[in-house]
Amino acid sequence: MNRRLFAFAVFSSFMLFGCDNTATVSAPEGEATSEKVTDSNTDPISIGYSDWPGWVAWQIAIDKGWFDEEGVNVEFKWFDYSASLSAFASNQLDAISVTNGDNLVNAASGSEGIIILVNDYSAGNDQIIAKSDISSISDLKGKSIGVEKGLVDHLLLNSALTENGLTEEDVTLVNATTNELPQVFTNETIDAVAIWQPNANQALQNVPSAKALYTSADKPGLIYDTLAVSPASLSAHKEDYAKIIQVWGKVVDYINDPDTREDAVSIMSNKVNVPADQYSTFLNGTKLMSLEENKEIFIKSDELSSIYGSSYHVNEFNIDNKIYDQEIDIDKLIYPDLIPQ
Repeated sequence: MNRRLFAFAVFSSFMLFGCDNTATVSAPEGEATSEKVTDSNTDPISIGYSDWPGWVAWQIAIDKGWFDEEGVNVEFKWFDYSASLSAFASNQLDAISVTNGDNLVNAASGSEGIIILVNDYSAGNDQIIAKSDISSISDLKGKSIGVEKGLVDHLLLNSALTENGLTEEDVTLVNATTNELPQVFTNETIDAVAIWQPNANQALQNVPSAKALYTSADKPGLIYDTLAVSPASLSAHKEDYAKIIQVWGKVVDYINDPDTREDAVSIMSNKVNVPADQYSTFLNGTKLMSLEENKEIFIKSDELSSIYGSSYHVNEFNIDNKIYDQEIDIDKLIYPDLIPQ
């Protein structure tokens, strides 16, 4: 579920921050694969999707032929997450699966994506994991924490520290890519890591006495996973994107229905080669958003329960952490009109 490795959009492939003990690892590369789900002489809408439950869920619609039923000419292309954002930035994709925070980073680098749908919010799959001698977030004062700086679990860590009266000045951040953090965590100098699934499970396996102190379930709405579309494609294909959104509603219903959930999990787990029983736990840490829930999320407010409020919050975080220098016009990057009312 490496869905958030976007730093290339602002930095080089090595993220260099000013901490003496920062570990740096290059971001992973990946080749895209395609799932063309309709036959047509016209070019399909191309959508990048990656290994995260709220995006792997599209595979259900692909396998079931629901886009054909809606008459939508669409091609889903499977990527390592960072590679999908690079492809979107170079106009190789019409739309991408992206967190709302990463979408802001893309926009700051000149690659605007307009959020038209919220697939889910993280409800426990992003975690701050600590070794056995640390029992609370407050105990992290003076400790070393592995994190991929500038990514959403850096944001989660920042929120946890703030809620417990600490700042990043009270800890030492050790920078490493998320897929390397399970191994970094085994180093005796690292006390905790901020990490997402399935890497979080691997970190817990590597250090069996460790435990999660804080998760995205403690801060619902901090991390939204979305479908973002290029302005040109949105302008040209609004009716098609409205149909794609309708298909998403069908996907969520299929996953949530007890009679079809087993089949849904089987399709998703097969896509990413993870045992179905394990994949069910990942789904439990992902709050999938129905179309009815999307209506509420797209109501403008300053709260994390709104895609606007969450993005305002991340915008401030990115400025404070010098991810980019000027605030992004959030309202310009959110388009609620295609959500059925």
